[in-house]
Amino acid sequence: MKKYNIERNIKFAVLSDEAIEQINEASLTIMEQLGMKISGERTLKLLHENGCYTDENGITRISRDLVRKALETVPKEVIIYDRNKNPHMILNSKNNLYFGTHADQLEILDIETDSVRPFLKKDTELMCKIAQNLKNIDFVLSVGLSSDVDPKVQSVISFIETLKYFEKPINFSTNDIDTIQEIIDIAALVAGGKEVLQEKPFIFNYCEPIPPLTHPAESTEKLYLSAINKIPVVYMPYCMMGGTAPMNMATTLAQCYSEILTGIVVTQLINPGAPFIIGAMPSIFDMKTSIGSYAAPEFHLMIAAASEMADYYNLPFYGTAACSDSKSLDAQAFAEVSMQVFSTFLSKANVVHDVGIMDHCNSVSPVMVVIADEIIEAAKHYARGIKVDDATLNLDLISRVGHGGHYLNEKETFKKFKQVWYPSLFSRRMKNPDQSEVHSIAKEWINKIMENHPGSTLDAAILEKLDEIQQKYMDSVK
Repeated sequence: MKKYNIERNIKFAVLSDEAIEQINEASLTIMEQLGMKISGERTLKLLHENGCYTDENGITRISRDLVRKALETVPKEVIIYDRNKNPHMILNSKNNLYFGTHADQLEILDIETDSVRPFLKKDTELMCKIAQNLKNIDFVLSVGLSSDVDPKVQSVISFIETLKYFEKPINFSTNDIDTIQEIIDIAALVAGGKEVLQEKPFIFNYCEPIPPLTHPAESTEKLYLSAINKIPVVYMPYCMMGGTAPMNMATTLAQCYSEILTGIVVTQLINPGAPFIIGAMPSIFDMKTSIGSYAAPEFHLMIAAASEMADYYNLPFYGTAACSDSKSLDAQAFAEVSMQVFSTFLSKANVVHDVGIMDHCNSVSPVMVVIADEIIEAAKHYARGIKVDDATLNLDLISRVGHGGHYLNEKETFKKFKQVWYPSLFSRRMKNPDQSEVHSIAKEWINKIMENHPGSTLDAAILEKLDEIQQKYMDSVK
């Protein structure tokens, strides 16, 4: 198992206990009085069998009693394993923190040219090997967006490519409903059977409702298939203030959680005890540019608040950080990434996606992922806080060194100096070079990883089977 080495000992809160209770009450009121527009025959059937009523406008109202029952059965802890069946991420409300990046995306910032180009199938190997070898990247997202693969089979092809080159947990999403079961079956093949995968899942699903207050059949079916297969699922409304949510943070949080709690009810009616991870993206709709910002300070303030709501329900929270609205690796990008990582460490988020995502989720930067790993490492040292007790307040040491002395020869210095953070990419030289070397060092690291880790680490027989499956899908769209 990966040694967990993040401590968060800084006291921080966005919401008071009273505010959390108020948002919870508002969320339940939305569900009971305003209701949700829910589609999907078998999901609606389950809701109706459990006392819900859908009116002539297709609005289904959900009682707070049903929410209470769902919160009693939903697991308070989700353990996600690596491909080798070792526990890798323990997700709960105990303040553990894990970061993830993308295995594929619409576009990529080419590491040689620093310019954007379409993401290609072959780039998945690059992204997976980078993530595999960074100690602060714990999972990748396989989202099915390679430009040189037919959209009809992108999700499956991207997932297989990710499986080949990545041993840590995989967060997958799909372009259609049918693909979910196919991906789960492929993962079961690698795991050694469906029961093994259910017992030690190394995959978890990502899906979304459609704010405001809408859960289409595509979303409820994804919840359904995740629940019956006992695969952990993230349910994450993307609420943009002024667009798909009110221009008001408190009300937006209430809307978000009414949608999230609906997802919890659905999964627990399908399969009580089905693993569920709360996600929320309460951002802003930028009125100047009409984009949903990934770097707005309001977005990350509300993510921190949403993580506190998840903690109130004693459930793990899926957040967002280390991304930028900038298209290039400029001052804006590094400022935004740093601020978000810092905010995340102060929050109660447990598993955090979108590391290295640029241009409001249009592209991914391999170099930014490497640099973000360095920023995360620095933040880990800040978040440990300062322990003050009789053992740490050593006045005898000050007395021994005396006035005008130094501590270089003291045993405590020798014993503890390695507890300080020493950067790998950033410079603290006595005499710094005239030009920044951060980009070039990151690129050199990436090139060495690709040279020193050729091919896949999967068993040859499994790899051959995956290649056969992949070819079948590729041939189906010729």
